[in-house]
Amino acid sequence: MREVPISLVKANQTGIVVFVLLAIAFQWPWLVAILWAIQVLGLAGGAKWNLFISVLKRFFPENRTETQALELTKFNNALAVLFLSISSLAFAVGWSLVGYLFAVGLLLAAGAALLGYCVGCTIYFQYKQFVSRQRMKRG
Repeated sequence: MREVPISLVKANQTGIVVFVLLAIAFQWPWLVAILWAIQVLGLAGGAKWNLFISVLKRFFPENRTETQALELTKFNNALAVLFLSISSLAFAVGWSLVGYLFAVGLLLAAGAALLGYCVGCTIYFQYKQFVSRQRMKRG
């Protein structure tokens, strides 16, 4: 199983938190669209294509013993892209409240992850449990 150093994960989470806080504080919904692009590039090309990781990894001590599974990292990034997609689409059609609600949802998840609780990990675990139960019913 491939692993990602947690320092890179935290660099990305920090970037998400900062961008969403700035977008809300200054009411800059276009910043959510830029955040979406950063996350899509990171999801498509990995850490080397993620602007936050490239810039912020210097501020997080690299600890190769503390890692997160690549599969889980990609799942969490996909959730971030989903939230940012809905947020950006809501802003595009003039539903600012919905746009900010989804941005805040991502902010809370990334903030919680920085503090030690991974919401995406919980969702991933529940998803895997569901898939396992479905396989057992069929087999």
